[in-house]
Amino acid sequence: MELTQFTDYSLRTLIFVAMKKGELSSVREIASAYSISENHLTKVVHSLAKLGYLQTFRGRGGGLDLGMDPSEIGIGDVVRRIENTAVVECLRKEGGSCCIAGICKLQSALHRATEAFFAELDKLTLADLIANEKELKSRLNK
Repeated sequence: MELTQFTDYSLRTLIFVAMKKGELSSVREIASAYSISENHLTKVVHSLAKLGYLQTFRGRGGGLDLGMDPSEIGIGDVVRRIENTAVVECLRKEGGSCCIAGICKLQSALHRATEAFFAELDKLTLADLIANEKELKSRLNK
């Protein structure tokens, strides 16, 4: 399974903003730290704000901050809400067109594997991801 770039950037954005601890961040600052596109990151930030993970403040002195405490942001939840988690067509919520769906052993195995993947992510919060804040900051402040 490979997470999309959108999910990757979403998680990196949350990590960056969480380390600021109430100090506002900007899209430009985050994009520069990770050497990623500001345009793409703007879409990521918009999505994270819509989901309540970020707060955005417009105007002079504006920026981004977390919408909740890092210990309340579950990584499994973030990935589920951003990513298409169906690794194959038959695992989609709306179902697929596979004629052996429902009786296929592969379908159930992939469902269990996906659940195991998320069980690991569900053990983590954003606070856990910034536990090594000093090392993270040293890499981001080039």
